[in-house]
Amino acid sequence: MTTTLRPVRDDDHDALFEFQRDPEAVRMAAFTRADPDDRAAFDEHQHRVRTGEGIRHRAIERDGVLVGTVAAFTIEGEREVTYWVDPARWGEGIATEALGLLLAEEPERPVYGRVAAHNAGSRRVLEHCGFVVVGQDRGFAAGVGTDTDELVLRLDA
Repeated sequence: MTTTLRPVRDDDHDALFEFQRDPEAVRMAAFTRADPDDRAAFDEHQHRVRTGEGIRHRAIERDGVLVGTVAAFTIEGEREVTYWVDPARWGEGIATEALGLLLAEEPERPVYGRVAAHNAGSRRVLEHCGFVVVGQDRGFAAGVGTDTDELVLRLDA
């Protein structure tokens, strides 16, 4: 099986919207849009990340099939990564492979990843790519409707 990255296209949006509104995926990610069913907010976000300066936003394909997205962006002066994979494809190593591919394109270090503390799978993705836990935060997470612990991980090299 081959995992590849490519630019996100307009015709990806319907599938990506469905991936990102899956109730279990929203609960695991926790730090999501206030309303995962709000298509207008999703479309606005997609426009922002596809046109924003300094944002490296890629579609993930597994054997030619769209299975998610991965991105690097700068927020409050720090470079961060994020990813979202079709919940039907969890456990296949796709997020780890895709993040590794993105990091090969991404020259800036350090780079950070944040993960809801209850999301062991996403934490493993980051750790498999060399990230280490460097801190913890707590804030309101719309995906679970309450304040939630978040781990901060960093990749230095």
